[in-house]
Amino acid sequence: MSGGQRHTEPVDVHLILLREGERGPEVLLSRRAGQVYAAGLWHLVSGHLDGPHEDVVDALIREAAEEAGVSIDAAEVRFAVAVHHRSPGGKSRTGLFFEVRTWQGAPYVREPAVCDAMGWFPLDAFPEPMVAYCRAGLDTYRSGQMMAVHFQEPGDPIAYDAAFDRCRPVPAVGMSGPGPRLREFTERAVGRITGWTDASWAREGSQVWRAHGAEGGVWFVKVHQNERFHQREVTALRTWAPLLGAAAPRLVAADEKLRAVVLTAVPGRPLHGVILSPRQEKAVFRRIGALARRIHYASPPRPAPVGSGPAVDKAERHLAAAAPHLKPGDAEFVRDLVRQAEALPPLEWVETHGDFQLRNILHTDDADTAEDDDGFLGVIDLERSEPGPAVRDLVRMSDAWAGRPELFQAFLTGYGRPLTGAEEARLVIDMALDSVSGIAFGVAHGDPELVERGRRILARLRTEHSTLNSPTGEPS
Repeated sequence: MSGGQRHTEPVDVHLILLREGERGPEVLLSRRAGQVYAAGLWHLVSGHLDGPHEDVVDALIREAAEEAGVSIDAAEVRFAVAVHHRSPGGKSRTGLFFEVRTWQGAPYVREPAVCDAMGWFPLDAFPEPMVAYCRAGLDTYRSGQMMAVHFQEPGDPIAYDAAFDRCRPVPAVGMSGPGPRLREFTERAVGRITGWTDASWAREGSQVWRAHGAEGGVWFVKVHQNERFHQREVTALRTWAPLLGAAAPRLVAADEKLRAVVLTAVPGRPLHGVILSPRQEKAVFRRIGALARRIHYASPPRPAPVGSGPAVDKAERHLAAAAPHLKPGDAEFVRDLVRQAEALPPLEWVETHGDFQLRNILHTDDADTAEDDDGFLGVIDLERSEPGPAVRDLVRMSDAWAGRPELFQAFLTGYGRPLTGAEEARLVIDMALDSVSGIAFGVAHGDPELVERGRRILARLRTEHSTLNSPTGEPS
């Protein structure tokens, strides 16, 4: 322990008063004026603790009444963010930011000597100029974090300037979450959320959270990377997914502008990486086949649209992107398959999951959940769902039974029928195209597992299918 004097510093409280505006959540800001620090800059309603007798919640309620004329019940105060701040002059302080959504009274300027304006502003369109310290707290709040360090350097402006942004969020254990607009959307759908857990896949652009409700419920909140993925998943959740019952998530809410959905939780854990006995493996793969059949025949099959063969038009683009990660001969092998694909007969279309693989299939053997001794299976992540040939859902599953013909046979037993010769030929072509596409996507989005899987599948296909059967599926 140091023998020097203990460090002490002021504690500030800041009010994030929120209301719902036409563009989404809005926050109340006031403009400082007169003989005060940062005069002319926008800031939150805020102030210091009034001596050692006052706690931070009481201080917030007092400042709200004194500065803005609003009355706040202590039960409505929610802790949001802590910011450890150092001003350009070198003095430090700790700021505690609190969110309040319910109050009494209309806010107005009550202290004109130190505040000359007050107004509501969208959380994504703050006014300028704004106190950098205040902006650090609000930016941290918007990002879903709970703490930040904001140590300014000598010469930094007091007003926020992106070129001098010193805000460094400090992640909280198990509490990181989405921004305020997404949190607002979620809480409108399911009620107050008390905790967020990041459940994103380990790849760039994945945004999924497990939301823990105040009353004990659990939901998943997902933001899609693009409009197409959003529409695909929402369509699947509104059409064939309800027919699976508890084996698929239920759509609670969707927002097109946010490209977000709130979903119920499906019990179990992903099968990817789960160790099962040989007997359990065959039983599980039989149930996977049965699950695939339920998806595919959720609606009657229909003829394939004209010109809807394998996605060969994208092959060259994917080959170019994947080129540094391909082995000699891979590109020629894929191009040969593409040429042969042109003569394949069309396959009927069914509903497909689109990303049917072990990491998107959940399994549990819990006695309270399982339907029988083989356990319960559910499916998640429907953003690639769209009508197509049934073998579309065997493309990524095929890696799970590679070298294990007994598992493939168990799948077909559960599915209720074997593949036709034309389906087998189409499966090989689609596997090769998906592998190249996966390599290109994995490289672009920092997913090394996807790159390695694509390379592995291409190597196996070249070994097993150096020549392809005839377009009819009969041996050439």
